[in-house]
Amino acid sequence: MSSTTVQNASPAVPQQGTHHYVLTLDLPGRMAATWTGTITPGAKDTRHDLYVFLRKHVTAELPEYARANVAFFSLEPNRL
Repeated sequence: MSSTTVQNASPAVPQQGTHHYVLTLDLPGRMAATWTGTITPGAKDTRHDLYVFLRKHVTAELPEYARANVAFFSLEPNRL
């Protein structure tokens, strides 16, 4: 009896798990708003990738925030 072990040519990229985010955008003298939630990044996504994704998501729904200042941004693993 023989057994065979199959290995990938490249090591598996570990999953990052769910992250909690807080994003506050400010239009000085007009309005400010905060979005919070959870997001599960892809295996190769970076903090910057998720920041850009969230900004695009917000401005797709509310185009007036496209030129808003970022007052606060936090992205942390969603665990205690």
